[in-house]
Amino acid sequence: MAGMKRLQTESGPYYLAVAGMIALAGAVYLAGVSDAFATVYRQGAALATSTAAAAASPAWPLALDTADYNRRLLALAHIPLASTTPDAARAAATTTPRLLLATSSASTSVAVAGKKWPHSTVYPEGGAILPFHRIVAYYGNFYSKQMGVLGEYPPDVVLAKLASTTAAWAAADPATPTIPAIQYIAVVAQGSATKNGKWIARMPDDQVDKALAMANQIHGLLFLDVQVGQSNVETEIPMLEKYLQMPNVELAIDPEFSMKDGSAPGREIGTMNQDDVNWTAQYLAKLVRDNKLPPKVLVVHRFTYDMLRGAALVKPLPEVEVVVDMDGWGGQAKKIGTYTNIVAPEPIQFTGLKLFYHADLKPPSTGMLSMKQVLSLTPAPIYIQYQ
Repeated sequence: MAGMKRLQTESGPYYLAVAGMIALAGAVYLAGVSDAFATVYRQGAALATSTAAAAASPAWPLALDTADYNRRLLALAHIPLASTTPDAARAAATTTPRLLLATSSASTSVAVAGKKWPHSTVYPEGGAILPFHRIVAYYGNFYSKQMGVLGEYPPDVVLAKLASTTAAWAAADPATPTIPAIQYIAVVAQGSATKNGKWIARMPDDQVDKALAMANQIHGLLFLDVQVGQSNVETEIPMLEKYLQMPNVELAIDPEFSMKDGSAPGREIGTMNQDDVNWTAQYLAKLVRDNKLPPKVLVVHRFTYDMLRGAALVKPLPEVEVVVDMDGWGGQAKKIGTYTNIVAPEPIQFTGLKLFYHADLKPPSTGMLSMKQVLSLTPAPIYIQYQ
């Protein structure tokens, strides 16, 4: 299967097949990395021990700790937490008057006057993953060694590397627990016409089941990544509904391979707009309500302005947390510039960043971004993806 990925250079993005990856030495599988998070998905799962307990339904939606939610948003934006308390605000009035206007309400999250981040949105329902945890995902497709980590190594090696990487992020930011995730490309755009007429290959259930089993083994998340080609989200996403009804299965959509003009995927950069993202969020929200699930995470990839048109009109919902993931590759300065100029200026709710084990090292790059560099970005990405 041909898997096309982009090359980001100083003159712009180009496409070529991504070669193999740099192995991580000394990775140790830490089976307990995500045990704390696993409880989110076990609520209401214990068997009843009495008739009364069996008849009772678990409370849903769960309550959200809005104070902690706001505190974590401010931390991601690198805004001193003390400035939001009345006493601290009065004390800082002569030197940092802007921080006096840090506000939130019963229904919307915290914002600070004069700053884009944190971006005030509707609160999620209780049981939300973000910003209480940082997600660390390994990406790819089992059929292709060129598309990411998942096709590069056997499952046991992938899980060992993922556990080691997840633990390293937890150590880099001890205030934010980490959750491992498998991000499997379930609908893969193709560079030539396909029998379905959509220029895509839909992965068989046994391959998705394999990815789900890996996520379950580490008490983690499964992200199903969708490249719609010449199809659309309304057609492709419902085909994955039996998986999206599960409490630990999330969704990612990739505008790069959404070819609204009918061109072949990989020959130019595709695009999605607010209607695509809002339809997807509303679809997920209904699944959450109908199945009494924790809020879903929706990842939207982006590394050019036109990949996501109408970003200001994307609406996060109480049932769906939206992450815009900067997934271009290149040297450190190029990646920081893309994040700063493309993702951060158009806030939606949360941000993410993709790191490439091989492509980020291509000359003139001198190395991948360090965890310290990533965490210093404003806002600090709460979702980290590795390819």
